[in-house]
Amino acid sequence: MIETPADFEPHARSLPRNVIVSPVEQIDDAQPVAHPAPLSYRSMVPAPAIELCELTKALSGRTVLDGVSLAILKGETMSVIGGSGAGKSVTLKHIVGLMKPDRGCVKVDGVDVTNTNHGSLEAARRKIGFCFQGSALLNSLSVYENVALPLREHERLGEDEIRGRVEEKLGLVGLAKEGHKIPAEISGGMKKRVGLARAIIRNPEIILYDEPTAGLDPVMGSTINDLILDMQKKLGVTSVLVTHDMSSAFRVSNRIAMLLKGRIVKLGTPAEFRASDDPLVKQFIYGESEGPLTRNP
Repeated sequence: MIETPADFEPHARSLPRNVIVSPVEQIDDAQPVAHPAPLSYRSMVPAPAIELCELTKALSGRTVLDGVSLAILKGETMSVIGGSGAGKSVTLKHIVGLMKPDRGCVKVDGVDVTNTNHGSLEAARRKIGFCFQGSALLNSLSVYENVALPLREHERLGEDEIRGRVEEKLGLVGLAKEGHKIPAEISGGMKKRVGLARAIIRNPEIILYDEPTAGLDPVMGSTINDLILDMQKKLGVTSVLVTHDMSSAFRVSNRIAMLLKGRIVKLGTPAEFRASDDPLVKQFIYGESEGPLTRNP
């Protein structure tokens, strides 16, 4: 944030918060003149990595997303929570370009992935890594080959460079010595970590997580949460999580968006969710059996 010099503080309070005031424009006791920020200042304003604009989608005659608008800033971790059928996974599929909306658009780093040519769509996808809920590993391939697969499919690299990248990513997720094993020989938590290593193998700017702690015991779930935080810290990535796990959402998120019946009913920080008096929010985040979410219409 750019602070106004002390000499101008009495006048600054009457100006919009997003306006930068030039001291050159201040004459005696007159009101300072607001003007557009110079180009060098504009780059300091956080830019969205992902924008959902009035996103609307119906499946089998049922509206799953109903005008969802959301801006996810570069470098932040956003958790999308909500009950089954709220539209969380459908939102992820729209971000990665696997589904097209009936109305609205999705922008990845400013590129509209819903209305663009194939080349632009692939360029946007190149910035995204996807962690599947069930890890989606190929049982016939070793851990090493599973992680290397996106490089072999989409890049033109020599074996030495592939080996270096795979070993680096396996090391990041704590599996440096497990590359020779096949998926059947490793635990569920290790499979999640292999899936994460594969998701970051092409050095994405954005990582999408579909229920990253689902099916894990509390200790392993905590390990995955630590990895998500570690990826943000070491790689500076933007992360979007779809989750039912509120302990995970509270631990890793900068902000949380709650979906209900295809609409965002609350957006805020973990602290703001904990402090909320909204009965819908309170029932969901605390897992209460009685309340408006379970009341008969």
